[in-house]
Amino acid sequence: MREINVGEKLDQYELTELIARSGMASIFKAIDSVSGKTVAIKIPYMQFESDVVFFGRFKREEEVGRRLDHPNIIKVLTPEKKSRMYFAMEYVEGLSLRAMMRDKQPFPAARALDLAHQICSALIYMHDQGVVHRDLKPENILVTDNGQVKIMDFGIALDESARRLTWSGLSSTIGTPDYMAPEQVSGRRGDARTDIYALGTILYEMLTTELPYGADNVYNMMRAKTNEDPQPPTKFVPDLDPHLEEIVLHAIERLPKNRYASAAAMDAEIENPSRVQLTGRAHRLHPPSLAKARIKRILWTALFFGSLIAVFAFLIWIANRYPAPLNQPHRRSIGAVK
Repeated sequence: MREINVGEKLDQYELTELIARSGMASIFKAIDSVSGKTVAIKIPYMQFESDVVFFGRFKREEEVGRRLDHPNIIKVLTPEKKSRMYFAMEYVEGLSLRAMMRDKQPFPAARALDLAHQICSALIYMHDQGVVHRDLKPENILVTDNGQVKIMDFGIALDESARRLTWSGLSSTIGTPDYMAPEQVSGRRGDARTDIYALGTILYEMLTTELPYGADNVYNMMRAKTNEDPQPPTKFVPDLDPHLEEIVLHAIERLPKNRYASAAAMDAEIENPSRVQLTGRAHRLHPPSLAKARIKRILWTALFFGSLIAVFAFLIWIANRYPAPLNQPHRRSIGAVK
């Protein structure tokens, strides 16, 4: 078996165009010879077909996609037969939300709320079906030419109706660091409130072009999510409607119990932001200053090297306190020889 290319046929699908390549798979535009419709085909590279973890993720994405049927979720199709690993999806013309963010301009509030409302609608449906996405991010959200949201990529979704995978290779600490909830960072599986946290982060980014934690690397960001408060959105957009800031900060509370209890609860406030009760969340935040963060890094570095020096000093003291005995020449007792 070899890699397949544009112009070739894969079962009932004729590949007509390469849409995208990722590190593990290619997505092609294709014509379904049975229905005559245009579809998208996701085909993994040959070297990954024997990878157990990748196979599990790929199969999960296909199975969850087939089961879910909602206008804001990419629909996975069922071919008549399959001769290799791949799956077919409805074809959507549009841009990823990430591509829409590239000009680094805050979205108008009405636009951001409309997109967030559509994402919430999809979350309400999938959570009712026992599915938690767990990797919601702008790259996994398509927006069609007429403004309709389509969520995709359920490779690490938690599906309560499926057999639970317990192999340690499929770790629960997976996702995209910028949008991972603190409980994911801590290694827990997460639940519906994990998706609410990711949506809150996406809404934060749409409204400000920034992320709640401005750490200088992924490790500092993950540590900050579990120990520190986020930066208030008004730090970047001072005239942001305080009702919108309240929604965002409610969604990205560090503890799941303090977030919206459901996507439906969040959606109710997104649809009526003027009715949101202001609780002063932004004023209760205490994000670390840059100076404090720098001092903390210096102290941790000093502690690390100080520990190393202490260990070496202890080893030297042990060596001097209990010197190894000199090797003595082996002397055989004459009397013992018979």
